[in-house]
Amino acid sequence: MNLGIKLRYQYLNYFTLALLLLVTACGGGEKKTEPIETPSATVTPEEEEIRSYVLVDGSSTIFPISDTMAQNFMQDNPDIQVIVGISSSGSGLKKFCIGDTDISNASRPIKKSEIDLCRANGIEFVEIPIAFDAISIIANQYNDWSDCLTIEELKKVWQPDDADKITNWKQIRDNFPEEPLRLYAPDTDSGTYDYFTDAVVGAAGKSRKDFKASEDDNIIIQGIQSDWGSLGFLSLAYYENNKDILKLIAIDNGSGQCIEPSQEAIANGTYTPLSRPLFLYVNKNSLETMPPVKAFVDYQIDVTNKEVISEVGYVPISGIIQVKVKKRLEELTTGSVFEGESAVGAKLTDKYLSEKERKQMGGS
Repeated sequence: MNLGIKLRYQYLNYFTLALLLLVTACGGGEKKTEPIETPSATVTPEEEEIRSYVLVDGSSTIFPISDTMAQNFMQDNPDIQVIVGISSSGSGLKKFCIGDTDISNASRPIKKSEIDLCRANGIEFVEIPIAFDAISIIANQYNDWSDCLTIEELKKVWQPDDADKITNWKQIRDNFPEEPLRLYAPDTDSGTYDYFTDAVVGAAGKSRKDFKASEDDNIIIQGIQSDWGSLGFLSLAYYENNKDILKLIAIDNGSGQCIEPSQEAIANGTYTPLSRPLFLYVNKNSLETMPPVKAFVDYQIDVTNKEVISEVGYVPISGIIQVKVKKRLEELTTGSVFEGESAVGAKLTDKYLSEKERKQMGGS
């Protein structure tokens, strides 16, 4: 969690503590020990009328979108506080499915186990695809031997531990140097890790274990920057913000062409299979009973804010999908169109549009 987010949570904790001490001081000297609670998405009916904050947590990939939207929204709505935390897709959804947050950011669809957890705790949710992203393959900026890798080579590097573990760049390709290979990646609770292993290795969450992992993307960047033989992966937006100190490696998607991730390559589908949709999961009860939550979600999917998504390095959802998503939100349609399955190789048009609508679009 970055410093700014920690300070926001600390502020709320300190405010709660100060309020508790004030009440105690006015209580005629009687000493009582009361638990100090941080904000929760679960409130009493009386609190529903006065709650003026929105709790968001989850994927670090979506943080640049969510935080920028929150800052803009709070400027327009100074009476509402939007608290955006960073953990990971998995950690964020665990909090969400026990009622601790209003919105969970995820860089992959909600898993069946998470759907079951939400159901066990009586949490219904509305799924909202918010943008498209690409996973970028990155190396040390002084790597002068590798400009493009195939998916098969990446699979060979990242496959689960076995006797043929790749520990040297020359093992990847004969014309690479005898340089020790060290790997960096988001931690195993990350949606980026899940999606990458699903797309490259063929099984979400399955890979070799000896990589340097962190839920903080900036720590991964620092590791790759300082390690000559490094190789790793991150969201494209984080590469774009650090491209002066990292090297981007293109991907041969099987067509014989080396494609670098970009907004254009994401939009036209050529950067495959490492392009992916990003999601918001919104507590249905929060949408129904807490106007600040509904207002913030409406703000994020408003077509006038699409350029915010582009400015922070992502690709907005197409207009026709956005219309469908807005309708699902208005009708409070719950559940995931992915039903706990992978998004690798899936198109949002196939999930949200009827066959007739897809034909009208020309099969796109």
